[in-house]
Amino acid sequence: MKKILLITLLFFSYAGAETLSGLIRYAMKHNTGVLQGKTAIELSRASERMSEAAMGGEFNFVGSATHYNIERTLAPVPPSAMMSKKPITTSKDILSAGLAFNIPLFTGGAQTHQFRIDQLGTRIAAIKARLGREEVAYNIRILYLSLLAQDGILTAQQHYAASLKKLAGQIRTEVSAGKKAQVDLLKAQADLSAAQTQVAMLRSGIEMTRAGLSALVGRKVGRLRPIRFKVTRPRYTVNALMKRAKRLGKVRSKTLAVQQAEEQARKAEAASAPQVALSGYGGKNFGKDIRTDAWDDETIAQIGVNVKFNLFDFGKRSAGREKARLAKLRMQLQRRQALLDLRRQVTQAVEKIRQSYTAYIGATRVERLSRKSLEVERTRYHNGAATLNDLLLAESKYRLARAKTIESTYTYKKNIYYLDYVLERGTHS
Repeated sequence: MKKILLITLLFFSYAGAETLSGLIRYAMKHNTGVLQGKTAIELSRASERMSEAAMGGEFNFVGSATHYNIERTLAPVPPSAMMSKKPITTSKDILSAGLAFNIPLFTGGAQTHQFRIDQLGTRIAAIKARLGREEVAYNIRILYLSLLAQDGILTAQQHYAASLKKLAGQIRTEVSAGKKAQVDLLKAQADLSAAQTQVAMLRSGIEMTRAGLSALVGRKVGRLRPIRFKVTRPRYTVNALMKRAKRLGKVRSKTLAVQQAEEQARKAEAASAPQVALSGYGGKNFGKDIRTDAWDDETIAQIGVNVKFNLFDFGKRSAGREKARLAKLRMQLQRRQALLDLRRQVTQAVEKIRQSYTAYIGATRVERLSRKSLEVERTRYHNGAATLNDLLLAESKYRLARAKTIESTYTYKKNIYYLDYVLERGTHS
């Protein structure tokens, strides 16, 4: 009956508890860093659409209202109009309205290269956004495990404090009966006070960690559901893990940056080519004739091809080409360094997992032995064969060993999560 009651209590205790996957899903929708990454993608797409639209040219409505100090004709006067006997309308105030357009015919490929640069920028922004999500998920995992570890250590400390409280009660009874000295009671009470202080400090640390987790998730985090996992001997090899290195986002983003620099260099070369554009205008000029005081209008229309070829710019184009070349070299070096950094991070992650496994094995062994030692000292103390100092020392050693076991267990899992983060599989592992 007691077991059924305990299981029922545990079920209702964890029924409303937070899960790690649930917190990560919520953060992917509400974390400000994740939302900034999505915004960066949209900004890059907007730049891409702008550069694509620029290749189609511009069509504009234009208008003006101009006052001249001397009278002007509403339109340029052709020779036939000068020979005509019909008077030409002139005015000092001329209004105009029409449609103008300018369409690039040939830019040496500059606009095409700019469009490709922006396309690559969108892909880079998408990768950076995904890496940002990976980082948020990793940080949530670490804080989640830290909270579970702190809760476990707090529970162990509370059991230690309860054990000391029970011991102090027993000693008080024995002191009253004249079986124990008053100094034993003072020692037990001092250790109990220290244990209770440690409980309060652990609770404070838990609240600070919970606040950090809440800030990452984007809402207040309540009770956590425990994670079940086994600590097993690691069998990772760095070379096997590095086989997929080139497919990782942190490396691919550098590869795309090199391609972007190459397009920038081609765009700089295009500046040496002639720039050819088609332009035109169609509209009307309006004005009040000075002689007749009547409004008149003239239709204006023109179309032409404009050519611009830079002959000399004091080294501006060559400086631009050199700048683009150096930018490409820098991106190539950054990509090479990204691969080196990745190998270093993978190596560190694998070694940390191995170290934490060794620490866990050692901690469990020490805990097991210190527990046996505590049981022996308890028996010896109650039989009068050991001092209270011996018992309290055994109690503190066991408490420390238990805390080390809990810490090493969650440290092992943290290092597993770190490897997942380095290999960019945290959001789907």
